[in-house]
Amino acid sequence: MTYCVALRLRGGLVMLADTRTNAGVDNISTFRKLTTIEHPGDRVIGIMTAGNLALSQAIVNLATEQGLSLYDGEPHETLHTVPSMVRAAQLMGQAVRNVYKVDGPSLEAQAEPFNVSILMGGQIGGGKLRLFQIYAAGNYIEATEDTPYLQIGEHKYGKPIIDRAATYDTDVGDALKLALISMDSTIRSNLSVGLPIDVMVYRRDALKVALNRRIKDDDPYFKNIRQSWSDALTRAYQALPGPDWEF
Repeated sequence: MTYCVALRLRGGLVMLADTRTNAGVDNISTFRKLTTIEHPGDRVIGIMTAGNLALSQAIVNLATEQGLSLYDGEPHETLHTVPSMVRAAQLMGQAVRNVYKVDGPSLEAQAEPFNVSILMGGQIGGGKLRLFQIYAAGNYIEATEDTPYLQIGEHKYGKPIIDRAATYDTDVGDALKLALISMDSTIRSNLSVGLPIDVMVYRRDALKVALNRRIKDDDPYFKNIRQSWSDALTRAYQALPGPDWEF
């Protein structure tokens, strides 16, 4: 299991992913689930994956290194060469479908689902900053100003804080704090999500990454965020009036 969250804001893009994978309680590993493509002055694309790790790696490799044609007779493209973010989403969807053609029947024979989901956000050239979620069927949806964030994986524990506090006009720095609180809430409630955390921050129209960082359990800022949020929640519920019902 994993947890990934991305926020597309007026000021930029925040992407956050944990690194824990497990195939049972005695087989837990760490794998990077956030891939960053950066060509300064031309494009920045962030990709986060959840689900079957072998499928995720095959799909990302196909879209970033091997390349594929979206239409018969057209040359191969990769995420390093596509002209727009919409084209990037179409390419990633096609990569999902191509991997399904190869691995889907074998998985079905083993009664295993084709389990993969992807968040991809970024900006290419003078195009718009965009954020997409690509499903296991290869289709996708896009984040909007009304719903400026997307999540994949074990998202139910980290969703409430973002639902309550995040808007399209939220400052990028504040959005990063919200994402970290959201991740901490998930880690505390689900053992299948864990540190380290990979973070990517991109400021709109910069065409270069502002922050690309791995947060480990000894990171002083994250430790402070975790403790401060826990303390603030305790103070908040203690300050609420008690019920006036008889019991």
